[in-house]
Amino acid sequence: MGVLFPHFRAVLVERVFTECGVVHIVARTLDGTASCPDCELPSNHVHSCYERRPADTPVGDQPVVIALTVRRLYCDNALCGRRTFAEQVTELTFRYGRRTPASRRVLAVVAVALAGRAGARLAAVLQTRVSRTTLLRAIMAVPDPLWAVPKVLGVDDFATRRGSHYGTVLIDCETGRPLDLLPGRDASTLAGWLREHPGSEIICRDRAGSYADGARTGAPNAIQVADRFHLWQNLGTAVEATVRLHSTCLKTAFTSSDGPTSDGDSADETKTMSPIESRIRERHATIHALLAQGYGIREIARELHMGGNAVRRNARAAVPEQLLTGRRQPRPSQLDPYKPHLDRLWAEGHTNAIQLLAELQNLGYRGSYQIISDYQRLSATEAPPTHPRCPTRTTRNPPDHRLDNATPRASGRRGTPAVRRPTCPLP
Repeated sequence: MGVLFPHFRAVLVERVFTECGVVHIVARTLDGTASCPDCELPSNHVHSCYERRPADTPVGDQPVVIALTVRRLYCDNALCGRRTFAEQVTELTFRYGRRTPASRRVLAVVAVALAGRAGARLAAVLQTRVSRTTLLRAIMAVPDPLWAVPKVLGVDDFATRRGSHYGTVLIDCETGRPLDLLPGRDASTLAGWLREHPGSEIICRDRAGSYADGARTGAPNAIQVADRFHLWQNLGTAVEATVRLHSTCLKTAFTSSDGPTSDGDSADETKTMSPIESRIRERHATIHALLAQGYGIREIARELHMGGNAVRRNARAAVPEQLLTGRRQPRPSQLDPYKPHLDRLWAEGHTNAIQLLAELQNLGYRGSYQIISDYQRLSATEAPPTHPRCPTRTTRNPPDHRLDNATPRASGRRGTPAVRRPTCPLP
């Protein structure tokens, strides 16, 4: 027993038996003194005895349950606030514990590795029946590891509820291990933490201004740098803004490298422009033309029925591309290869979108009906052909349209003969 169960050396094992696939170990504590947990004064004055049943690690692929009889003793120190206390056995029991420390360590390792439900399934294979909430409590009971103030400190924010509640996470950039979580992302919180934990030489922070102020206040001698993610994000934002601003120059260079552009190419370029982009360009040209004539911002806003801020934004933009965003730029569509054929059918009078869908599907189109319908509604260059319509029915018909042999029938007013309405002759 001392070799297989070293934590039973401090107790007296009275009986070991197996029942229903469970190993039961009956034991009791030895006679002697025990120390009070508050004043640490030893005592052997027994108050009573009771039985504890902590679960232990499995043996032979069988769960183990210990029936341990422990004593409750009086505290003989008159100045101590505790009158009685229960004795604890090293490596076998602890206060309010329903498992041995060995079993608790095993569950903590499983919980840290697999967390809730997955850890509960693995614990069942290890002959330990626990719930997922028990494993989560085991994770919360694990003490935080000790750490020292790092040389390079990483500061970034995280959201407990996006748009409402945010916090700050502090990371050791050299090891990548999280150090602490702060309730908030303002400058005072970060500055207070830096004053309490001095020693960081480099602070790798987020671009937020509050972090810059907090790092400058809490660690004035530290160097503030940006991490790789924010460097790439800044570079991507700058490149995207530059390309969007000079998009017309790029298009001009692309077309000039292939040769002189024809009228068909310019028509195709105009056609790919979205209605929103076309409206923005037209409004920009109109506002700049009025500005060139000497009109003021308020006069232009009153004349064009626009807001003053919108007019100022167009006036500040030298080219229309500064007003365009990526959302308004034309995007490739599955219908692009079939638009010339669709325009030809539309010009010939074929306006039924279902028939046009069937026609394009025979040519290899794999898009939906809605794309064709939206293209007809927004991007059609010509109005659909008009067909002669039937004359509208009038509420009062001329006398020559009545039938002479018509039989009078009941209507809204008594004695009024029924009138047969004229119908449109079929072609």
